[in-house]
Amino acid sequence: MTPREKLSGPRRIYTMSAAFYAFLFLWCLENSAVRAELKHPKNLTMITLNTNYMVTWDWDQSSSERAAVNFTTQYVPKFRLMNKKSPVWITACEKTSQRSCDLTQFGLYFLGIYVLRVQANVNGNVSAWVHKEFCPDKDADLGPPNKVDLTPAGSTLDIFISDPVTSTNNSMKENHPELYYHIVYWERLAGQQAIGTQTLDSTANIVTLPNLKPWTWYCVRVQSCYDYFNKKSIFSSPHCMQTEGAAPWWQIFGYFLVSLVTFFLVVLLLLSSGFWCYKTLKETWFPSVRLPTPFQYPCDSSGYDIPRLLSPESDTELLCDMVTVEPPLMEIHILPPEVVPLPRLILQPDSRHSRQDSSGSGDSGVYSTGASSGLRQPNSSHSSTLAFDLVQVKMQDMAAGLKAQHVNADKGVLDMCV
Repeated sequence: MTPREKLSGPRRIYTMSAAFYAFLFLWCLENSAVRAELKHPKNLTMITLNTNYMVTWDWDQSSSERAAVNFTTQYVPKFRLMNKKSPVWITACEKTSQRSCDLTQFGLYFLGIYVLRVQANVNGNVSAWVHKEFCPDKDADLGPPNKVDLTPAGSTLDIFISDPVTSTNNSMKENHPELYYHIVYWERLAGQQAIGTQTLDSTANIVTLPNLKPWTWYCVRVQSCYDYFNKKSIFSSPHCMQTEGAAPWWQIFGYFLVSLVTFFLVVLLLLSSGFWCYKTLKETWFPSVRLPTPFQYPCDSSGYDIPRLLSPESDTELLCDMVTVEPPLMEIHILPPEVVPLPRLILQPDSRHSRQDSSGSGDSGVYSTGASSGLRQPNSSHSSTLAFDLVQVKMQDMAAGLKAQHVNADKGVLDMCV
C-alpha cells in the first residue's frame, strides 16, 4: 500500500463527517427559521358584559404557513404566580381553530385577578405565549337594565326597572351594591320629536317621574351606573307612554247617565221577561176558564181512562155539539082507595081486636060476625087515609133519591105508578 493510499482513508472519513455536520447544521437552521417565523397571537381583548367573559385575539398568517392553525388558551389566578413553584395553568380552550375563547362557564371570581395566555400551533410548531391580565370587577362591562316598563299613574308615570343580571340570572347588585340608574325622559311630539329632555338618578327599582303634563306622551330610557370604577352601561331602548289626567265634569256626567240608562233598561228587561214567563206558565197550567167535568180529562183512544190535557196538536178530530140538560119529568098516578089493597100493617090491629072479642065472648059466631062487620065500616076510611100518607112518604123518598143521582140526557121523562 502506497503512502498516498494510506492518507486517503482518513480524508474520506473526515469528509463524510463534515458533510453530516453540515446537514445537521442546515436542518437546525431551517427548524429555527420556521420556529422564528411562526407568529404569536396579537391584540388580546376581553369582551365582557356583567359576568359573561370572552377573550379574543388577532393572528396574521403568512403565505408560507398554509396549514391549519390551532390555538390554546389557559388562565391562572395571579396570586399563584408569586409562588416559587411553577403554577398549574387551567386550560380553557385547547387546539381550537376559532380566534376566541369563552370563559363564562368557568365561574371566575368577580373580585379576583387572573392572568390569561394564548398560544398558536401549526403542525406541532408552537408560538410564544401571549399574556393578558384580567380583573372582572374592574374590567367587565356593566349591562343595561334587564327590563324597563312604564305604567300611567294619573298625570305621572311609574317606571319599573329590572336589575341587570349575571350569567346565573342573579342581580348585579350582589356584585355592585352601589349600582344606580340614570333616567332620561322627554316629551314626545308628532314625528318622534323630543323636547325638554330631563334626567333623574335613582337606586330604586320603581321610580315616579314628577312634573308631567296630563294627556301627554313621554319617552324614557335608562342607564346602569357604577361610580367606583366609573362604569356606565349603554342606554336601554326608549319606551313611550301617555299620561292620564282628571276627567272633565261633562264626561263624568255622561258616563253616569249612560250607566244609569243601561241599568234601568236591563232591570226592565228582566222584569218583563219574568212577568211574561209567569203569565205563560199560569195560563198553561192554571187556566182561568175551566171545562165541564166530563170534558176536562178525555179518555184515551186505547181504552184506558188516563186523564190528559187537551192540546191543539192532538191527532184525533174533536167534534163538539151543544148539549141541553133538562130536569126529569115525573108523573104520579094516584089510584082510588078502593083499588089499593090494604097493607097487613094496618089490618093487624083489627084482627087482633076481633080475636080478642071472639075469644072473650061466649056467644055464637053470628054475633062475632056482626061485631066484626060493624067494626070494618069505620076502619075502611081510616085505612085509606093511612095508605095515602104512606104513598106520599114513599114518593118523597124516591124524589130525594132521584135528585142525588146524575141526570141522564136520554131519560127525560120518568113514569111511575103508585
